[in-house]
Amino acid sequence: MKLTADLINNSLSHINPLGDRELILRDLKIPAIENLGVTKDLNDTIDFTNNDLRVLGNFPRLNRLKCLLLNNNRITRIESGLETYVPHLHTIILTNNAIAELGDLEPLTKLKKLTHLSLLDNPVAKKQHYRLYVIHKLPQLRVLDFNKVKLAERNEAKKLFSTEQGTDNDLARSIGESKSKTFEPGEGLSNGTK
Repeated sequence: MKLTADLINNSLSHINPLGDRELILRDLKIPAIENLGVTKDLNDTIDFTNNDLRVLGNFPRLNRLKCLLLNNNRITRIESGLETYVPHLHTIILTNNAIAELGDLEPLTKLKKLTHLSLLDNPVAKKQHYRLYVIHKLPQLRVLDFNKVKLAERNEAKKLFSTEQGTDNDLARSIGESKSKTFEPGEGLSNGTK
């Protein structure tokens, strides 16, 4: 079902137990995020659980949005530039999606207020050094996969992925360069043809 202005306006919106205004868009088989400008930036949380989303992106500027619930979708890609459109996002729940490579998480590093992240049941969560790499790339993270990030993990991540100058070492750079091969309409093929 296409995410239209009418669908958004007719969807349930309530105050959740945390006192946040939450827009419920779950179980609607929505294929893409669109038309969210009609919300007029009135929501702290948007629940997209159990849809058919493939890309996390295409947001208008939503200064108030703090939490995205995206469980049980088919998200494989996170668009760069999220920090411009959802600058106050502190929680993203991406449990049971299809994010495959650690390099695919790079756009999340620009979300400086992101403190809670779940990537459980994504192929990326089975990668070697997954937890430590995510902790290294998102130093402000407090909870990863519903487990508190411990100081010992932060120190281990720093030792594994940082140089003495505090920059990414070769291992961190090689992991960050591994990204899923995705086809974007209009970009042409990887051999340079259109």
